[in-house]
Amino acid sequence: MNIPLLSSSLITPGLGTIVWMTITFAILVLILAKFGWPVILKSLKDREVAINDALTAADKAREEMKHLQAHNEELLIEAKHERDEMLRNARLTSEQIIEDARTKATAEADRIVEAARENINYEKLQAIHDLKNQIATLSIEMAEKILKQELESKEKANDFIKRELENVHLN
Repeated sequence: MNIPLLSSSLITPGLGTIVWMTITFAILVLILAKFGWPVILKSLKDREVAINDALTAADKAREEMKHLQAHNEELLIEAKHERDEMLRNARLTSEQIIEDARTKATAEADRIVEAARENINYEKLQAIHDLKNQIATLSIEMAEKILKQELESKEKANDFIKRELENVHLN
């Protein structure tokens, strides 16, 4: 098989073809310049503005995020300080309550001990009084028995009365 070589007439266009191609190209350029380029350029400009707006919004959002992070860190630090202050106040309050309870308990214990001492003294005085009464009763009973024995006879009774009268000194 033999492939014929392309002739030069196919490669080199004729003058009429070049003129019509140039006219067609010029018409195409004019149509594109009149109707296509403004639309394309406007859409490119709109896209450029949209991209710039998006970049500005992203920068703004980034700055706002940094600001919010800083604000959040400040809030977190402030919350920690408030928590520490609340814990310190709670600790002081609990210590104060414990100290007040301890003081009240000590005062109550002192009052109970004092009441017990007074009760003991009262009971002691009561016991001493009862003991004196019992001793007096026993003394009287013993004196009665002794007197009965001494006074069994009239002669002994008269001697006892005379002796006692002699012992009594009148002022």
